[in-house]
Amino acid sequence: MKICAIIAEYNPFHLGHLKHLEYVKRQLNAERIVVIMSGNFTQRGETAILNKFKRAKHAIKAGADMVIELPTVFATANAEIFAKGACKIINDLGFIDGLCFGVESGDKESYISLAKLLNDESKEFKKALKTALDSGVSLAKAKYQAVMEVSGKDYSKLVNSPNNVLGIEYTKALLSLKSNIEIYPMLRLGDHNDTTLKNKITSATSIRLAIKNGKKRKIKRNVPKFVYKDIKRYPQSANTLMLGALTTATEQDLKKIADCTEGLENRIKALLKDNKDLDALVEKISTKRYPQTRIRRIITSNLLRIEESLVKECLKEQLYAKVLAVNSNARHLISDLKKNSSIPVLTRKSDLENLKKTANKCFEKDVLASELYSLITSEKQNEFFMDLI
Repeated sequence: MKICAIIAEYNPFHLGHLKHLEYVKRQLNAERIVVIMSGNFTQRGETAILNKFKRAKHAIKAGADMVIELPTVFATANAEIFAKGACKIINDLGFIDGLCFGVESGDKESYISLAKLLNDESKEFKKALKTALDSGVSLAKAKYQAVMEVSGKDYSKLVNSPNNVLGIEYTKALLSLKSNIEIYPMLRLGDHNDTTLKNKITSATSIRLAIKNGKKRKIKRNVPKFVYKDIKRYPQSANTLMLGALTTATEQDLKKIADCTEGLENRIKALLKDNKDLDALVEKISTKRYPQTRIRRIITSNLLRIEESLVKECLKEQLYAKVLAVNSNARHLISDLKKNSSIPVLTRKSDLENLKKTANKCFEKDVLASELYSLITSEKQNEFFMDLI
C-alpha cells in the first residue's frame, strides 16, 4: 500500500498510538501515513490536553508523514458525523489507499457486512428502530438492536465498545461515498474507557485522569519522551465559559444545536437554574437515552455555536484539507496532495482565497475553537502555521 490514513485525536499521543503507526508501516507495508486529527476540542466534548500543533508534532515525531486537521464541526460531533466528516476529507484527498483503525474485536468482513445492513434502511429496519427507541435506549443502541432483529444475526460483540462503533461508522461512510479506500481494522489492547493506568500501553482516558489528579510522573512509562516533555499540567477548565454560553443561549438557540432533540433544550435550561457546576449539571441532564458524552457534545457545540444546519451543509459541500504538520523527509506529499485533492489545500493564509462559502463558514469554527482554546490555556496560536518537522 502506498498511502494509509489514520483518524485520531492523540489526546495525548501514547504508546498504543505508536504501536498503531508501527503496525501500519510493518504489517500493512504503507509507504506513507497521513493522519486526520481532531483540533483543539474533542469528540467527548472536552478541550484537548495539548493544542493541535503540539499533538500534530508528536504524530510526526512518532512516524506519521502528514497531519491534516479534522474540521471542528466534525471533531466535536457524534460518532456517525465524526466518521462521515473524516472519511469525506480522506476521500477528497484523492491519494489515500487505505484506512486503518483500532478495534477491540471483529475482522474486515464483519465490519463491511454490518455496515451494509445499517446503510440499507428498509421499512422493516425503520419499524424495528422505532420499537427500540420507544424502549428508551439511545439512538446508536437502537440502530444496532434493529439491524440484529431484521438480519437475524448477532452483532452484539461487534458493537460493545466505542472503537468498534467508530470502525463501523468509518466503514458505513466509505461505503456510502462509494470510495475505493480499503479498511484495515487492527486489534488493539486495553479498554478505550478504562480509567486505571496500566503499565506501558494504557487508555488515553487513564492518562488524562492521572494528569488531572496531579500524577503526571506516573504516565512517564505510557507516553514517548517527547510527549511527556510537552505536558506541563492539565489545561485550565473551560467549564465557566461553557456555563456562560448555556446561560446566554435561549431554548431556541439550543434547539438548533446538533443532537439537541426531543425537548432536550428545555431540560438543559431548566436544570441549569439550580446547577452551576458543569459536571453536576451534565450528570443531572443525562439519562439512559441521553448519555453524558452526548450532553457534553451539545454543550461544547453550543459554546462554539455549531448548529446542526451547518454540520449538514458541511457534509454536503466541498471543504478543505488544513495541513498542520509534515515530515521534512516527506515534504513532497504537499505537492502530491495539491495535485490529487479535489478540495483546497491550506498551508498558508493566502490559500483561504480558494474556499467557497460553506468551507469558509466551516473554517471560521476552526478559528473560533483556536481562539477559545487560547483564552482557556493562555497560549497564543497562529491558525495558519504549518510545522515542518
